[in-house]
Amino acid sequence: MRRLVSAALALFGAFLSPALAQQPPQRSECLAMANAVPRAMPAAFRQAAGSAEVQITYAGHSTYFIDTPGGLRIATDYSGAYQVGRLPDVVTMNRAHSTHYSLFPDKRIPHVLHGWGEDGKPAIVSERIGDTFIRNVTTDIRRYFGDDSGTDMIRDGNSIFIFEVAGLCIGHLGHLHHKLDESHFAQIGRLDIVMVPIDGTYTMSLDGVSEITRRLRASVVLPMHRFATPLDEFMRLIGRQFEIDRRSERSFRMSRDALPTTPTVIILDGV
Repeated sequence: MRRLVSAALALFGAFLSPALAQQPPQRSECLAMANAVPRAMPAAFRQAAGSAEVQITYAGHSTYFIDTPGGLRIATDYSGAYQVGRLPDVVTMNRAHSTHYSLFPDKRIPHVLHGWGEDGKPAIVSERIGDTFIRNVTTDIRRYFGDDSGTDMIRDGNSIFIFEVAGLCIGHLGHLHHKLDESHFAQIGRLDIVMVPIDGTYTMSLDGVSEITRRLRASVVLPMHRFATPLDEFMRLIGRQFEIDRRSERSFRMSRDALPTTPTVIILDGV
């Protein structure tokens, strides 16, 4: 009898292993929500949403820390210059300038995700780490001053990173240098929270980034790459359609249930 059971299990395993190997890659719930009929929400999102909260901290420049309900700590555009609390478990980077990446990050950081590829190929990020699904959408960047390659832009040189956790879709636009086309918006999908560069010069114009922000229709907009002059101008441009919530803290907590009903720009001044 034991031999019969063992043989049956072995046969079942032989059929099961190829099936597991052929399972599809991770699926983005943010894209599923963007493509769903109005008010429809995938069951996985309904279960994950609830009151689970993420904590978001503005560390400086374009670095935000995202602390997830599962204890994962993520840092965006990580150069090591802006550190708040413990080391992150995951860092994302863009290479437009040295303030957005490090080629020598602390070796204790287990997951280092580059927004650029090698040998002219685009970066492809699509993986689940802890309780968070992380993916990217590549964008082009301007070349460095003095680069004599003969072209103005590096194709797929940077990335928009998207973090899906606790029922929230959180996007970081990175060092964005150009307008987004329909294919970019389709790949991004739905965003609940978006981190937007508002310097107005080094990335793109305030008019351009304001247009992108309005098109993304996120519930919460978090300015980054902030310099003193354009902040008020950005608030003026976008404030016609968004509430302005200026806080003295550098951190806040957010759940899907607590997303504001009116799109809101949250400015964290406690840096």
